Amino acid sequence: MTLRTLVALFLGCTVCLAQNAAPQSAAQQSVAPQSLQVSNTTVPRVDNGPSLDVFNAMKPAPEWEGKLAKISGFIQRDPKDSAPALSRTDVYLAYDSTNFYAVFVCFDDQPKTIRSRRTRRDNIGPEDDEVQIYLDTFNDHRRSYGFMTNPQGIQFDYLWSEERGYDQSWDTVWQSAGKRTEQGWIGLFAIPFKSLRFSTTGEQTWGILLQRVVPRTNENLFWPKVSHAIQGRLTQEGQVTGLENISPGRNLQFIPYAIGRSFRAPDLRDPSAPRFGGARLRGQIGLDAKAVIKDSFVLDATLKPDFSQVESDEPQVTANQRFEVFFPEKRPFFMENSDYFSTPINLLFTRRIAAPEFGVRLTGKKGPYSIGMLFADDRSPGLSRPDADPLHKARAYFGIFRAKREFFKQSNIGVMYTQRQFQDSFNRVSGLDGRFKWREHWTLDYQGVFSNTRFLGATKDTNGTAYQTFLDYSSLHLQANTMYTDNSKNFLTQTGFFRRQDIRRWSNDLTYTFRPEGKILITHAPELFTESIWDHSGLRLTGNVFGTWHFNLPRNTQISPYFQGGHERLRPIDFPALVSNQDLRSFVQGINLRSFYFPKLSIFADINWGTGNNFVAANGIPNVARVNNIFLQTTVKPISPLTIDNTYILTRLRDYRAPLSVFNDHILRTKWNYQFTRELSLRFIMQYNSLLGNPTNTFLSTNKGLNSDVLITWLLHPGTAVYVGYNTNLSNPTPVFLPVLGGPGTPDNRFVNDARGVFVKASWLFRF
Repeated sequence: MTLRTLVALFLGCTVCLAQNAAPQSAAQQSVAPQSLQVSNTTVPRVDNGPSLDVFNAMKPAPEWEGKLAKISGFIQRDPKDSAPALSRTDVYLAYDSTNFYAVFVCFDDQPKTIRSRRTRRDNIGPEDDEVQIYLDTFNDHRRSYGFMTNPQGIQFDYLWSEERGYDQSWDTVWQSAGKRTEQGWIGLFAIPFKSLRFSTTGEQTWGILLQRVVPRTNENLFWPKVSHAIQGRLTQEGQVTGLENISPGRNLQFIPYAIGRSFRAPDLRDPSAPRFGGARLRGQIGLDAKAVIKDSFVLDATLKPDFSQVESDEPQVTANQRFEVFFPEKRPFFMENSDYFSTPINLLFTRRIAAPEFGVRLTGKKGPYSIGMLFADDRSPGLSRPDADPLHKARAYFGIFRAKREFFKQSNIGVMYTQRQFQDSFNRVSGLDGRFKWREHWTLDYQGVFSNTRFLGATKDTNGTAYQTFLDYSSLHLQANTMYTDNSKNFLTQTGFFRRQDIRRWSNDLTYTFRPEGKILITHAPELFTESIWDHSGLRLTGNVFGTWHFNLPRNTQISPYFQGGHERLRPIDFPALVSNQDLRSFVQGINLRSFYFPKLSIFADINWGTGNNFVAANGIPNVARVNNIFLQTTVKPISPLTIDNTYILTRLRDYRAPLSVFNDHILRTKWNYQFTRELSLRFIMQYNSLLGNPTNTFLSTNKGLNSDVLITWLLHPGTAVYVGYNTNLSNPTPVFLPVLGGPGTPDNRFVNDARGVFVKASWLFRF
């Protein structure tokens, strides 16, 4: 069966099913496009906030009767859009001079099946019962603060924006508590006004969404109703009024820290003279500071920041990749308020700032205007050079400016400017972007940018442009989008994440969701994605087609069989060993599984097989190879405090015509986290990498590595923490360091410790 025939069959089945779909249920019929109705609640002021004990009877104690605003009537978003909730949820709201309070009283007719675990902060997963509150403090339906807790009272905070969804990088100080009862469970939130930003008006009106998730029944419940039939969440939010004479007050924060470390690591600055560097004991002190200006703007500064290995990168395959692999930012200073700098084209990828000594950031919003500014140095370009190099210890400097103006309902226009300066070289990018929201289903994102670059030692500049347009339609059943990208030959951003120059790219994605909402099959959705890439001469470089069918089953279980076929046209400019253009065709089929069916076990698996491209051929000329890929991730929770995450990744290429291996790449990782209390935890990570290359078919050399990481954390709240960590790395073989480690006679088939370190870090938040 040809690829064209398979695509035609896929589309034919989709159209046939759409035409013959079963009649909608009454609940589905009720969510046709309609005008939004705002739900309003007046929040009363109290002298002091309530505690969990006030709700021991799953309702306020008699002395609290009439003192709290009560909200009920949660509505399903999943699994049955706009249907009533299966279990009752009551939420009680109040505020005093310093805090906003919310108490969720969650009834459940099977309380023993409630899922919760004691875990580290910001690690509540979809397998847990949970409640959330969204506070749109500027009431602009664009961006909100989010707070979540589970029956153990574990905290998870985030920013939610209609453009980006969840941004988990934001952390702040607040209080939470949780308790299970014979009738369900209770979750309490106490959110300081000092932790929020809002307007300076005497009487506040905030947007609000309340959410409850029940994994056992697949329920995703909201107040007020949030339907799939309308694009976005905050477009459907309710409002709370009655907040009078509140303010974050004088909000100054200082987080001094001290660290001591001992380490030994490779020094490859001079390839002709490899050696080991490090220190027996090295101390450092630094400071993070924050000041809130007129309630709405935040000035952050960091001096001698330390980015020890508190968070670790998830494993990814880097072998046989034509373009750079993206690793998310993990460092708190750069993660916080990062959404202020987000644009359709990624112009700020803060991992480019590898080793800063200082940084300053200003973010905030006033009326319809928001701004973001960032300035930082980076010592890594100079530190990567040998001591005798004239550029040793030279620094690069980053400057970022972002401004945005909102208009209409959830529409905006913005400007962005970025600059990286290193000695006499520079890269400057400036551009215009925006978002236009039309009615309830349509969104258009667009951006155009211009770059001006001068390389180190050059006398002339190079200029380039990049453009991107994204049109999205979303409704109860149909989701569709189309994106067009145009990157000129000389466009470059040294501050952002950018993979490919000199291309025009057009992609389309179409999904139709059927909603039988049965006991076994809840929804199923065929999806088709197409992608085409040309260079600016009109030569077609890439064509891909991806088709899948998503089957959603009870308890957050999804099974998705899929296929992907395409071709790559490679040029001598891409691979110098080529003497002319060469076409490579590929086709894989596979299945994707995600399941939280069992309370103590979650599974994510992706397995595929077929043909793919070998970009690492021994002679430098890419060819078609047989491929097998496995991605398997399991999370096991044998007891409440213990979480075990296991990951196995296999990438295997074989010769297309003969039973010979090209390479096998194995990555095996296990992460154990034991949460003694909400504040104290012990984390252990071990990762094994094994790249086995066949020199007949690939230039990749065989190498293995074993990395271990131990971290003890005491985290009272963001900013106040103590970390004690140890890391060691074993590798085999070590051709560069073999003479240094053991002399010429050292066997190359044994593991050798080529890096290790230990650190102790303590920080404390002072808040005024």
